[in-house]
Amino acid sequence: MRFVVAVLALLAAACAPRAEQAPSAPTPADAADPYAPKPFVMLKHPEWTRDAVLYQINTRQFTPEGTFAAAERELPRLKELGVDILWLMPIHPIGEKNRKGSLGSPYSVKDYLAVNPEFGALEDLKSFVDAAHAQGFKVILDWVANHSAWDNALVTEHPDWYIKDWKGDFQPTPWWDWSDIIDFDWSNRDLREYMT
Repeated sequence: MRFVVAVLALLAAACAPRAEQAPSAPTPADAADPYAPKPFVMLKHPEWTRDAVLYQINTRQFTPEGTFAAAERELPRLKELGVDILWLMPIHPIGEKNRKGSLGSPYSVKDYLAVNPEFGALEDLKSFVDAAHAQGFKVILDWVANHSAWDNALVTEHPDWYIKDWKGDFQPTPWWDWSDIIDFDWSNRDLREYMT
């Protein structure tokens, strides 16, 4: 019985919350290289996010047309619902290599610097954002930073920016069935600089 009590006591001690340690102040070296890895990230949420109502928009499914122009026409309805922040799911072209289904996942980004032509042109996105701002909305974009599509130009231009297995092959995300994307290697400084 003493053994059971001792094991339970050790288990309880192991599960107890750890005392929080204050993060160390950034060093001058950190300031000199903004792309150097940090041991932690201090997040400060903007005041406009406090108590705000956030609405996520999957542009493709939000309207029958699936375009920025059609979504722009829905802004008054969203304002009536009390929405403050519009969160656009990824707006970039979707990869075709290893694509899931006929449409693919918007999280399989083929080109970070382009707008998915199915949604409209860059001017249509700008018009949507301008109209949203004019009606008092904040707009945030879903930035896909963990991985890209297999046919993203970065795969051939910067193969060292991706995680590879022991054979040197690109490594898709190892869980679920995310075979339409390959993971970035964030230990690479050049990748961090490109993405910021």
